Amino acid sequence: MASLLALTVLVACAVVRPVTVRAGACEPVRIPLCRAMPWNMTKMPNHLHHSTQDNAVLAIEQFEGLLGTGCSPDLLFFLCAMYAPICTIDFQHEPIKPCKAVCERAKAGCEPVMRRYNHSWPDSLSCSELPLYDRGVCISPEAIVKADNPDSYYQDPARCNPESSPDFPLDSKNLRCRGPSTERCKCKNVRMSQKTYLKNNYNYVIRARVREVRNRGLEPTAVVEVRDVLKSSLVNIPRETQTLYYSSSCLCPPLNPGDEYLIMGYESEERSRLLLIDGSIAQKWKDKMAKKIKRWNQILQDGRPAHPH
Repeated sequence: MASLLALTVLVACAVVRPVTVRAGACEPVRIPLCRAMPWNMTKMPNHLHHSTQDNAVLAIEQFEGLLGTGCSPDLLFFLCAMYAPICTIDFQHEPIKPCKAVCERAKAGCEPVMRRYNHSWPDSLSCSELPLYDRGVCISPEAIVKADNPDSYYQDPARCNPESSPDFPLDSKNLRCRGPSTERCKCKNVRMSQKTYLKNNYNYVIRARVREVRNRGLEPTAVVEVRDVLKSSLVNIPRETQTLYYSSSCLCPPLNPGDEYLIMGYESEERSRLLLIDGSIAQKWKDKMAKKIKRWNQILQDGRPAHPH
């Protein structure tokens, strides 16, 4: 496969050997947006302090719509170098950072687009602390050469006109501008069962009525009225209006305004947020659900083996 081709990575003026599975601290890249990068091994925590790739996915997918505008051909490379940094035998202790120039090019192309929709370049992706190409170890598209064809990797993405859609940047129609390979959204059908509950060990479980689902801007959200908190782990959840943050514009699991649901998801302790990802559960509320959740929580606390009902 193309992603497994041998790579020659020129970092500063040094040559970094191709990554191999023998590097114990490295792990295969599992972030979907970054699988097309010319490296296939990464290391956690990343430069943004995400401890696992699952956590990194929730953050990087917020940029899908911005990527869809084609505002900068450097944006995807820069994001992946930050969220799924290349891991090599030579640089296991300190993952390689993207070069400052890559960040500045991505910011220069995309921040004007973000500002049109009342967003600014995130402080967490600041270019100021990144190394210069000729003064430190860093990675940039120009420094990567594939063994078969130097020009086969880095090409300008298909461009969209961001002003053609009032729902930029996370409108599903806008995302299809990224090319014919972009698949339409398909949410996983996660069945509510004891086995699933114990396996996924959700951070929070709430009973809530959906007021509004917003799919505008960089962060699609659902606004809900919390009726009951059946489980919380990292974030305090008062019984009032709360915002749930989707991990992508696919809005999985789907929620209908006006309906009441049992919702299971994960929490971002750092940002005090309730998250919805494609493995979360949202099922129409039934009174008998409360007893089930209470019983399953007790099993988790006791550490007893699961016996699905």
